Amino acid sequence: MNSVRIGFVGVGSMGQCAHLANYVNQPGCEVVALAEVREDVGRTVAARYGVPRVYPDHAAMLAAEELDGIVASQPFCRHGQLVPELYAAGVPLLTEKPLAASIEQGEKILRALQSSGAWHMVGYHKRCDPATIYAKAEIDRLKQSGELGAMRYIRLTMPSGDWIAGGFANLITSDAPAPALPNDPRPADMDEATYNAYVGFVNYYIHQVNLLRHLLGEPYRLTHADHAGRLIVAESDSGVTGIIEMEPYVTTRDWQESALVSFDRGYVKLDLPAPLACHRPGRVELLRDPAPHTDPITLVPTLPWVGAMEQQARTFIAAIRGEAAVPCDAAEALEDLRIAREYLRLKAQCSVVSA
Repeated sequence: MNSVRIGFVGVGSMGQCAHLANYVNQPGCEVVALAEVREDVGRTVAARYGVPRVYPDHAAMLAAEELDGIVASQPFCRHGQLVPELYAAGVPLLTEKPLAASIEQGEKILRALQSSGAWHMVGYHKRCDPATIYAKAEIDRLKQSGELGAMRYIRLTMPSGDWIAGGFANLITSDAPAPALPNDPRPADMDEATYNAYVGFVNYYIHQVNLLRHLLGEPYRLTHADHAGRLIVAESDSGVTGIIEMEPYVTTRDWQESALVSFDRGYVKLDLPAPLACHRPGRVELLRDPAPHTDPITLVPTLPWVGAMEQQARTFIAAIRGEAAVPCDAAEALEDLRIAREYLRLKAQCSVVSA
């Protein structure tokens, strides 16, 4: 394979600024076509980024193009309808997180995937941040070596803040309204209010649900959710406690997302930048305090100036070439939807007790 031929389905805000801008300049990658239901946006975006062909929808693009991969940045509430149609092309697919807006639609997607010959990378871009990659490698090494004792505790914190960080500065928009497209049906066992709460949670906190599993290196189950919606407590298969703090406070001009992975005699701390920050990795801090008569050491490695979204694009291209593993596939992403459903159950249970 000389140049990986990529087709884009949708070039809205995330499609343009988080994805397309990071593919068009990657060595060994050629964005050959895009499908966009807003005709004027499609033409203008294609002209800016040098994409040779534009189609009114994904069906027209797939009928005309021979692609090596597809990037589809679409509302996840439509994934149950759209994603199986994209699998029919039989090529690798990247979508934004989460996998779908419900477990039922996620299961439908996996059934379609199994018979398609395609594979599906779900865009949990935080796994691709150079800081996360470094932290994960160090966590795995410490678990293997035992030099700082056992892993004891993980805390993820994500206050609300400026997640855009200027990332939409070059966004091409249109005054023309987009065509109304149908969403996937909500689960039969959820009323509208419950479903809206579920969709809101997976839209905003599913990254942390996924990152907790990634840093633990194993599955986990939820043990508690507070009634105010600020705290989730989990326990991993091996007994490690994890918590997710949701919006303990709010920032207006900053983004302060962090993860603390604690061992008996030290920690790995991860600070992540705003999701749309460009050319900016996170930060890793390591504390090693291995013995009573040894001076503790704190290390902060210097990381390359590569943002998570850019590295995610590189990883997808490398995975298509068979040169890299997929950081998170569709089967694992379905587990995040199950955790989210359990979170709502525990939160409702806690609210009843508090009342």
